[in-house]
Amino acid sequence: MKVFQTLGNKALWKREKTLFLTSRQAPMRCYEKVFHWVEEFDKFSGCAVCFNTSELEEEVLKALLVCRVPTTLVVTGRFHDTYNVQIEQAIKENRLLILVLQREENDKGYTARLRNQYVIGQVQHIVCGYINPNGSIYGLLAGLNNITRLLDKEDIRMAAEQEAKQYRWTVAEDKRLLRLFYEDMGIYTIHKAINRPYSTIYKRIKALTMNDEVLKGREFEDYVINLFDLPNNKKLTLKEWRGDKSLPGVYPESNSAPDFVFEYDGKPFAMECKWRNHIPKNIEKELLPAERMASFQQFSTERRMPVYLLLGIGGLPNDPDSLYFTCLDKEFPLESLHDNIIPSKECLMEKIGGLFLTAKHFNHMQEQKALYSNAYKPWSEEDDALLTKLYKEGTSIKELMSLFQRNRGGIAARLRKLGLT
Repeated sequence: MKVFQTLGNKALWKREKTLFLTSRQAPMRCYEKVFHWVEEFDKFSGCAVCFNTSELEEEVLKALLVCRVPTTLVVTGRFHDTYNVQIEQAIKENRLLILVLQREENDKGYTARLRNQYVIGQVQHIVCGYINPNGSIYGLLAGLNNITRLLDKEDIRMAAEQEAKQYRWTVAEDKRLLRLFYEDMGIYTIHKAINRPYSTIYKRIKALTMNDEVLKGREFEDYVINLFDLPNNKKLTLKEWRGDKSLPGVYPESNSAPDFVFEYDGKPFAMECKWRNHIPKNIEKELLPAERMASFQQFSTERRMPVYLLLGIGGLPNDPDSLYFTCLDKEFPLESLHDNIIPSKECLMEKIGGLFLTAKHFNHMQEQKALYSNAYKPWSEEDDALLTKLYKEGTSIKELMSLFQRNRGGIAARLRKLGLT
């Protein structure tokens, strides 16, 4: 990894640095101790270093900014959250540095692991929230003696949030929660202001900020995760789960990505999940408009992985009557969705396993389409007539490839079909 770009106060990187590390699936019960560490941080001589790829990391970043702790945020690739109120204020006040890392050509392995290795080598202290003993972070920390663990094994096993208050949320509480949420103050500040358990606050945020359609979508996503039985499925791994945060008419760039990125037996694929009461009459217009399809195909090309649609129909979002499954590629039109019903969970897993028999072919198709504008498109009668004429005149295959904007295999296959070879 290397530093590609910096934004903010570069002098912070010269301070004594403390990295906050946590596994992705951190339990809500560890938040109290983590926020206590933020409150006690020596803001006058030190600099906190953090990421923002998980819910807890995002909340720790917000808490650090609210508590005015000098902070370095490390990201990879592009940094999208440029309109965050707290980030803008912290940069103006010279108490935030955003460090953008980029992979080097000889880097091998997952980007997150490479990022962690790089930053661990740059800091003086490491503070750990919840660390999954089976996760990659656990192995990276082996043998290091500059680590402080906020939770010990007994904490993780026994710690629990205080009993949730049973009385209803008041209008005043809802107003305060919404104001703090849209000011990007985070769950730390909301908890301080309202004094309710973190899990209760999260549920209330979702209830107040998501419309009915979004809530149904989230319910169906939860159903899909449970359907795949990830803890017991040794071949399937969840790598990314996109979360939506938006205002009316304003959507983050990340919302154009599919809902999930999985790995099946080490091979990545993305999945968009949707639930409807019934199959729309015009699938391509009502379910996935052209702009949305284009964004998925761009994602597929850039990330070099296929994108699939899992559609739940009827019943409830958390218990649909039927499931449909198809590839979101021009070669597989959405109108054929009716033919791709999945009768059971077991059949769905068999379908996913079978996909990767052709995944290599799919990636090859995407590469060829980028090189040749007509690759894999149907041949017209005029094309066939011209191809026949030019081939009989002795035009080379290379010249035919350039003229028809098709790859070598496409030209050769068409010549065979026309009986010319």
